[in-house]
Amino acid sequence: MARNKKVVPACKSVLDQMKYEIAAELGLPVGAGGLQNVQSEFATELGAIPSHQMKEDYWGHLASRDAGAVGGEITKRLVQTAEQTLFSL
Repeated sequence: MARNKKVVPACKSVLDQMKYEIAAELGLPVGAGGLQNVQSEFATELGAIPSHQMKEDYWGHLASRDAGAVGGEITKRLVQTAEQTLFSL
């Protein structure tokens, strides 16, 4: 049974975009152009890891506190948006 099943599956790309925007605002090295992507590219080219097994969305090099800050900020912004929507009805 999926635990984090999204009510609107199409929201995944929007949430990912928000995640990377917030990470950039906080100065965290993730996403396109990050050190992990360069290391992954070299590992794939050298044949150490097949390209179909690479995870593009790897955040394992971040501290839990930093990753949690991104998640907390996403939640904060989603709640603000929901409140604005409710109050504008």
